[in-house]
Amino acid sequence: MINRTAEKLLKKYSKQFRALAVVGPRQSGKTTLVKKVFPGKPYVSLENPDEQFQANNDPRAFLSRFKNGAIIDEAQRVPALFSYCSKYLMRQKKKACLFLREVIIFFCNNRLHNRWQAE
Repeated sequence: MINRTAEKLLKKYSKQFRALAVVGPRQSGKTTLVKKVFPGKPYVSLENPDEQFQANNDPRAFLSRFKNGAIIDEAQRVPALFSYCSKYLMRQKKKACLFLREVIIFFCNNRLHNRWQAE
């Protein structure tokens, strides 16, 4: 894989913000990028009907599976998850990362800034 400027930025911003978004056109390498930068995080796709069902029906339980963070792909399939993520972020005391795609979001130990965006 080609090294990208975005890799350095993701690492940098993951130390500064609780939530970041990686957005781009389909098949542009967003998931590959995030998996490369954070290889230790579990990966879950909401294209999987079972995962989507749990995220829709019990978002708290779904998020609680990821105490140390995860990459959650295709998060736009469960729009309500973003509200739960916001609350979950505010309660987190230890470092954890959550990545949601099409918005890929991750959160870390620092303060939540501007709900989902950096200024």
